Amino acid sequence: MITPEVGIAKILKSEGVEFVSTFPTNAVNNALGKENMRLVMMRDDRYAPAVADAYSRLNNGNKIGVATVMGGVNSAGLQIAYGAMAQAYEDGSPMLLLADGVPTGQTQNSPFDPVAAFKHVTKWSARIDTPESTPQFLRRAFTLLRTGRPGPVFLAIPRGLGEYDENTNPYIPVKGWRSGPDPSDVSQAAQILRDAGRPLIFAGEGILYGNATDELLELAELMETPVITTNKAKGAFPETHDLSIGVRGGPATKFLNESDTIFAIGASLSPGRFSHGIPNASQKKIVQIIIDEWDINKMSPTDYAIIGDVQLSLRALINELKKNSIHNHNKNLLQEVENSKNEFTNEYNEYLNSTDKPINPYRVYSGLQNTLDPYNSFLTHESGNTRDQLSTAYKTTIPRGFLGWGNVSTLGFSFGGVIAAKLSFPNRQCVAVSGDAGIGYMLGNLEVATRYQLGITIVHIANGGFAGYGPGFWGDGHDPYTHEVTGYNELNMSKIAAELGYLSLRIDDPDEIENALEEALAANEKGQPAYLEFICSQFPVYGGWVPAS
Repeated sequence: MITPEVGIAKILKSEGVEFVSTFPTNAVNNALGKENMRLVMMRDDRYAPAVADAYSRLNNGNKIGVATVMGGVNSAGLQIAYGAMAQAYEDGSPMLLLADGVPTGQTQNSPFDPVAAFKHVTKWSARIDTPESTPQFLRRAFTLLRTGRPGPVFLAIPRGLGEYDENTNPYIPVKGWRSGPDPSDVSQAAQILRDAGRPLIFAGEGILYGNATDELLELAELMETPVITTNKAKGAFPETHDLSIGVRGGPATKFLNESDTIFAIGASLSPGRFSHGIPNASQKKIVQIIIDEWDINKMSPTDYAIIGDVQLSLRALINELKKNSIHNHNKNLLQEVENSKNEFTNEYNEYLNSTDKPINPYRVYSGLQNTLDPYNSFLTHESGNTRDQLSTAYKTTIPRGFLGWGNVSTLGFSFGGVIAAKLSFPNRQCVAVSGDAGIGYMLGNLEVATRYQLGITIVHIANGGFAGYGPGFWGDGHDPYTHEVTGYNELNMSKIAAELGYLSLRIDDPDEIENALEEALAANEKGQPAYLEFICSQFPVYGGWVPAS
């Protein structure tokens, strides 16, 4: 006979869960410890699910991130974790959150009902009500985590439920299931792509969750079609490829406006969510390849759709196109792609090679591009300017070499992201880039990397405020009354990081950028985290999001 907590620990091990991120207390934690399951303890209840969320993303749902926080009648942990779960839900991340449930007989003892509350930010929110139903609930949870549209699951487990017989109520690990496309839809989509004069592939994060990056590359090359990705899909198509037009900037704007056919693959086409809209949508043909019907005819009319697993759908489409790959694309299309990218590069080279002091933030990003191994590194951004600038100018070569995020855009998530990256890819160089606002959120959790000897690097773009909020060369700013923080002349953040065990450097000369990054990465190889505070200017310049029309 075993308790539900011990049953859960054994089930997680059988499902291949490698660690559980947590902030105590939680009754499952002690069972996990006794079962020798690794616990990664964060410093608050928001970052525990953030690490699990990022871990699931980085592994494309092939490995599931799991977190535990405080629940029960005094469910302060769940209340703090709610924002993290909202982000996982909005961004479609298949993670599992576990917390103590409200005991039977005490459900009226608190005005906050966790299971009801979390129904709004999960695929499934439930309370295990009997000990013997533990395998049933976990089986259902992992089925939802591994099948269909990605999204988080929440389970509450009341303490003192009793015990159950694991032989009578066994657990069998869940496989997960995929569905293929309708062949007639594939044939129609193939003919549309052949007939298009100026097609554009619009690739979303569904490419990554579908493990379909090879198929995306094959399709683009077969049909000689340029590719734009969403920020969340950045790296799904190599941005050094001749057909890549990146995430945003001049080439993206040009080809979104001038295309006659949009092939949206694993993308929701949700403008205003840190993503592009489709301009003049009624004058274009829009084809969507998507896992379910939820995003079809959402903000723009969908002319044709292929519903099914993205990898299976793309493979079927490629096979159909190979029967006749002759297309009617504009003969100048590839040359236009090259010319547009050259114009864009020339525009941003001034910033990327700047010798200004304070340092232009793009010069830091150029240093990262020059220093990081493009095939063995990971980079993520913060909400705000670092997201906008890096998604404009940083080139990503490999899938999940970059973690883009932001439908809800909770500041500080980059720290959870870089911790999850190091746990996922121990041999990769792992870097998070943050502005002043994001650093304020993550400050209390920096100690975690020291405690676990996780060789990560935090790049702090320190510019004394929230760039673009207040006045500057860009105009009056959009929030002129709430933009100033204590600046780098009065506060040395690198000293705080040094006291937390980081190799900590403060850099104000652009000529020292690469050397500082190399020193940080060398420390990382020895298990020491690094904190690089770059004294930068406020420079809210980046490629825009194309609006829908």
